[in-house]
Amino acid sequence: MKVAKKEKILILTGNYGEGHVQVANALQEAIQIRFPTLESVIVDFMEWVHPYSNQVSRFLFLQGVKNFPEIYGYIYQKTRKMNTFSNMMKKFLSTGIGRMKTLIEEVQPTVVVSTFPLAAAVMSKLKSYGLSNVITVTTITDHTDHSSWIYPNTDQYLVGSKAVREALIKLGVEFDRITVSGIPIRQQFSQTFHREKICEKYGLDCYMPTVLVMGGGYGLIGDGGSTFQRFEEIPKQVQLFIVCGHNEKLQMKLREMLKNSKHLVHVTGYIHYVHEIMAISDVMITKPGGVTTFEAIAMKLPMLLYKPIPGQEQDNAKFLVRSGVAIEAQNERELTDLLTKLLCNVKLLQEMRENSKRFHPKEAAFALVEVIDAINRTKENQYPIKDFMYSLSY
Repeated sequence: MKVAKKEKILILTGNYGEGHVQVANALQEAIQIRFPTLESVIVDFMEWVHPYSNQVSRFLFLQGVKNFPEIYGYIYQKTRKMNTFSNMMKKFLSTGIGRMKTLIEEVQPTVVVSTFPLAAAVMSKLKSYGLSNVITVTTITDHTDHSSWIYPNTDQYLVGSKAVREALIKLGVEFDRITVSGIPIRQQFSQTFHREKICEKYGLDCYMPTVLVMGGGYGLIGDGGSTFQRFEEIPKQVQLFIVCGHNEKLQMKLREMLKNSKHLVHVTGYIHYVHEIMAISDVMITKPGGVTTFEAIAMKLPMLLYKPIPGQEQDNAKFLVRSGVAIEAQNERELTDLLTKLLCNVKLLQEMRENSKRFHPKEAAFALVEVIDAINRTKENQYPIKDFMYSLSY
């Protein structure tokens, strides 16, 4: 008996920050749960298209964002809308047509989902040259808009909020090509958690106010020294759980510096159990990355935002503060003062948790894969794709 081949969904991502990869993993996980008859394949777009230069370009990008954030922010703002400069940047960066064509021929997907803007660029160019007719979907991984995500041959955009949809429409994207699905997060953030068991598991104090400090996957919250020294001024003793990501130098420095702190301090590198620490935390200090903040919203964890990178993180911060799920500190003094205020204001913390309920983040990954499956079926049944997209946009 001949076994039917599974249809494939190709998910393109890029390891230039954790967010793009986490969204790809969340999508694959949701597809496996909801549509086991579909096979999802994740490919690091930059690693595939530029195997020899990817590590160098990734290092230069991360160092540039860390050491020259103002330059990054300037370029980001100059290319936010469609203009000569943004189009020039798109042409310069959207290389790799040949390698992308080879990947499509090898995987033979019915739908390609891009969680990384350069992947969306190359897929659109591939279609414009008539080298592929595969349906292409782009998932925007921040709470904001930017021209780097927008291309003429993208069939559908999946966005985190109505505000982003309205912004894309202003940038020229047709209404029926945009679906508000939320930013996908992994299913581990949808579990039921038991505080006592988690605290026992990781040697934490269940009865002390807990502050989770996240600096992004690469520990970009700063050198940490003076920031954490100021926390000694907080009047009550707290439990600090500091995640340094892949920044081993910062991790070692903080362990030594904070060994005599009046607070209970736990310093770690990159961890795979951040959902459990979020579950027992009262406040999270973080840079406003799109995925991390959506995970915190799912956990109803109030956020104190600090040092957003100029560009999408500043946009994310404005959106989160406006939505009432976060407050933002402008400097070290204000960070300490606002943290003290939050820890002493039970009513404010509860209001921020209640505001989180409006987002329904736990359903985002499934909502997104439902859209992908529906798009996939339009190709099978030969429905007019544009008409079907219009119905999805509601």
